[in-house]
Amino acid sequence: MRTVTIFTRRAVLAGAAAFALAGCSTKFKRYNGPEVTRVVVNKGERKMYLLHHDKVLRAYRVDLGFAPDGHKQFEGDGRTPEGRYFIDRRNPRSNFHLSLGISYPNDRDRAFAEAQGKPPGGDIFIHGGPRRGKDRGGPDWTAGCISINNKQMEKVYSMVREGTPIDIHP
Repeated sequence: MRTVTIFTRRAVLAGAAAFALAGCSTKFKRYNGPEVTRVVVNKGERKMYLLHHDKVLRAYRVDLGFAPDGHKQFEGDGRTPEGRYFIDRRNPRSNFHLSLGISYPNDRDRAFAEAQGKPPGGDIFIHGGPRRGKDRGGPDWTAGCISINNKQMEKVYSMVREGTPIDIHP
C-alpha cells in the first residue's frame, strides 16, 4: 500500500510539473529575419525603431528617464542620454526582464562630468518592465534607461546584437 501511495504522489507531482512547464514560454525568443543594423530612439515622440539599413523592422513606444528632457550629464539626473552609442552588452538576468546595455558614458561624457566634478553615471539599458512587486511609477520612470514592455523586450533582445549602433535623438 505504501509503495502505491509513493508512486501516486510522484505521478501527481510529475504531472503537475509538466503542466506548469507547458504553460511557461521562454523569454529567449528566436529571430531569423533581416539583421538590425541600427536602433533609433526619438525621445520627444517616445518611440524606438529597429532598422535594417533604412527600412523600419519594428517600432515601439518607450518610457524614458524620470527627467527626460536634455542629454544625460551626471549620475542621478534622471535623463536619458542623447547621441550615438552602441549596444555593448546583454543581460539575461536583468532586474528588468532582460536588458541590452548602451555604451554611455563615452569619452566626451566622462570628460564633461569630470570637468564639473561629478560622476557621469552609467548602467544605461534598453529593458523591459520591473519585476513583480516593483512599481513603475508612471511614464518616464527609469533612472535614464529606455523601457518597453516585457513581451516587446523579448523580441528586441532576440533581434539586436552587441555592436549595433543606437542613435538617441531629443
